[in-house]
Amino acid sequence: MVALIRRLDPKGRQPGEPDSDMLKKLVTAATFLTLLVIVFGAFVRLSDAGLGCPDWPGCYGNLVVSADAANHERAHELNERKAWIEMTHRYLAGTLGLLILAIAGLSWMQRDRDHFGSPALATCLVALVAFQALLGMWTVTLLLKPAIVTLHLLGGMATLALLVWLMMRISARARAAQRGHARNISAVASALGIVILFVQIGLGGWVSSNYAGLACTDFPLCDAQWAPEMAFASGFHVVRELGVDAAGEPLSPEALNAMHWLHRLGALVTVIYLGALSIWLARNSTLRVYASLLAGLLVVQIGLGVANVLLGLPLALAVAHNAGAALLLMTMVMLTFRVRSKGENVWP
Repeated sequence: MVALIRRLDPKGRQPGEPDSDMLKKLVTAATFLTLLVIVFGAFVRLSDAGLGCPDWPGCYGNLVVSADAANHERAHELNERKAWIEMTHRYLAGTLGLLILAIAGLSWMQRDRDHFGSPALATCLVALVAFQALLGMWTVTLLLKPAIVTLHLLGGMATLALLVWLMMRISARARAAQRGHARNISAVASALGIVILFVQIGLGGWVSSNYAGLACTDFPLCDAQWAPEMAFASGFHVVRELGVDAAGEPLSPEALNAMHWLHRLGALVTVIYLGALSIWLARNSTLRVYASLLAGLLVVQIGLGVANVLLGLPLALAVAHNAGAALLLMTMVMLTFRVRSKGENVWP
């Protein structure tokens, strides 16, 4: 039987060893599909379509938006446009889940091939996507609780980061360049940059999930002040319903100010740190492309953030701002991988 399989397989692979190119293609496809899911998820949230379907995983009792929804107890709430937006996001997310399952399966089948490394990362991705599915369900069933919506965003970003890392790890060029795993000051600084960026993305998700994007309508001031009146305890109370504080009262303008202002402060810290990091890492010729891309994306992201405030949060710009955050994260992960794998230390 083994001889027959080898005869049928012109590449001479052992049984159970799929073409390595297939894994690379699946990881690349999953990475860019994750980016699409994140951007489309922002469109769902910002177009107020998060409850376009009041049930999960179907929509008014169906797996597609259908006239049969007339039989559903909440059929009178149906908005077909919002329902299709929500279901499209679910279809994309479901496809991504299947891709990641395939990646995990292939990773385990190739676990003995040294250049692919441990399948642990792909297995973690399966667990993360399963948790993301739960968060997606709770987002609907718990009526857009800010904590759930923000966690759902962060889970999507974490999925993207892990897929980018996996894509870099299995690429032929990265394997050829890899010389151990140096933990020098540059690698630590890059990893810290990812942490700072992730926290800032979380703050942005909190602003968006609480609809605090226009709490301050001027820039760089907020309500014509550098530090307006703010209520941090109320604004950042995690376990509460959308639009109300812990006591069930409507969120005050001061609470919304606190969310928006802290996101601006986080943006300042992020820009200063990542900007300095890009300048330092650009001193190394092998990292210059990544460092330049990081700097360029920072400039674009600043412009989008300011434009969103001054132009009243237009949908296209708000979605682009979310996409910019995802692209920054992808760039930081790639840069960190290169620094860590090559052992580059460009810091004095």
